[in-house]
Amino acid sequence: MIALTVFTPTYNRAHTLGRTYASLARQTCKDFEWLIIDDGSTDNTYTYAKEWIAEQKVSIRYMYKENGGLFTGYNSAYEHAQGELVVCVDSDDYMPDNAVELIVNTWQQRGSKHYAGLLGLDFLLDGTPIGGYFPTNLSEVYYYELNARRIRTGDSKPVLRTDLARQVTPMIGFTGEKNFNPVYMTWQVCDLLPLLILNENICFVDYQYQVGGDSMSAGIWKQYANSPHSFQKQRILEMQLRHNCLSNRLRVAIHYVAESLLANDPHWLRHSPCKFLTFIVSPTGFCLYLLILWKNR
Repeated sequence: MIALTVFTPTYNRAHTLGRTYASLARQTCKDFEWLIIDDGSTDNTYTYAKEWIAEQKVSIRYMYKENGGLFTGYNSAYEHAQGELVVCVDSDDYMPDNAVELIVNTWQQRGSKHYAGLLGLDFLLDGTPIGGYFPTNLSEVYYYELNARRIRTGDSKPVLRTDLARQVTPMIGFTGEKNFNPVYMTWQVCDLLPLLILNENICFVDYQYQVGGDSMSAGIWKQYANSPHSFQKQRILEMQLRHNCLSNRLRVAIHYVAESLLANDPHWLRHSPCKFLTFIVSPTGFCLYLLILWKNR
């Protein structure tokens, strides 16, 4: 078995995908494969992929699927990954030259069945860690605790055990809703086992939406409105996660109420796993519902 599968879900990003490929070709450790999940692109993504495969600088597998949203790309990647570990590198991002080496060496030295994988850092293109470094005394963490308990804010890069990721696949979405965040699967995997901290840069992130791009992180108000069932399902999971806290459950319950109203679910209170908590925050949730409507007017 190879050590690592790097996968990239992509949709009409041939103009940025070359940078991702170039970074993988420069890796100091070659014990990995690159899985390109083409989510129905209509540009020349396949042409580039075919050329890169022919160059034989990187072990590449190209998979084409009908457009279904980011989470369906994760479903395909987790199903077909051949590495012991699996990590997503978005089509507008790239890895530093030693990223695979850091991941593989850290897992070989410290990894075991008692961990769900590793958690490394995302960096901005200027070399700044997004949200700063992990606390120096932190050697492992449950993924959801990072934000829920304010251990660290900002993006980080989970590298999961493929066998565990496959256990929560496929993630089932809703017809017409493509903004179901695949972090849903990461939360499921990492609520049972912690992640080892890798306090190093393993991915440079280029936020396309900052310059008018089409990142999933952009337009969150619009996403709430056009994928309400997906967000409702996500909040149900969040309220049930073991590694959570009361203050964060309150926040999640507020969102759950708003998104249930957007989903026209008349049984929203019955469906909540935290009924009393949901009931007491329902007025605030209704206000959030009105705010979402106003933002999408």
